Amino acid sequence: MPHDRLKPASTTERSAGAIVYRLTGRGATREREYLLLDYGRYWDFPKGHVEAGEDDLAAAVRELHEEPGIGPGQARIVDGFAKEITYFFRARGKLVRKHVVFFTAETDVEDRQVTISHEHVGFGFFAYDDALAKLKYPTAKQVLEAAHAFLNERSAASE
Repeated sequence: MPHDRLKPASTTERSAGAIVYRLTGRGATREREYLLLDYGRYWDFPKGHVEAGEDDLAAAVRELHEEPGIGPGQARIVDGFAKEITYFFRARGKLVRKHVVFFTAETDVEDRQVTISHEHVGFGFFAYDDALAKLKYPTAKQVLEAAHAFLNERSAASE
């Protein structure tokens, strides 16, 4: 038996998503609430596969519309942030190496305007510390930490 038949089949996937937030409060008491989707066994950000003919940003915007129902006119991509993570998982007997790039997006949608897809069992907007605590995977926590730091720096620079 050739040696390469002993190796598990593997594949690579590329996805894109968004760290979506909305501002609450007024003036100096404004805070960010981050959108998380409940996948049943874990909470995560809106994300999905990059389809043929689209770039990462287009895929993130499309997934934002498909997963939580936030359309292009309801969210604004915040320029200057793109964070890529890589992780591995098993699916149908194959080892999958997944690359996901995340952008940041600001929205002012209310809870009643969010319409989750069949992939999710719930959603919520959470303050930073609460969102960080809900996230299960270290890579998701790292993305939120990076996005939060980026947005804090951006806010401080505009004051």
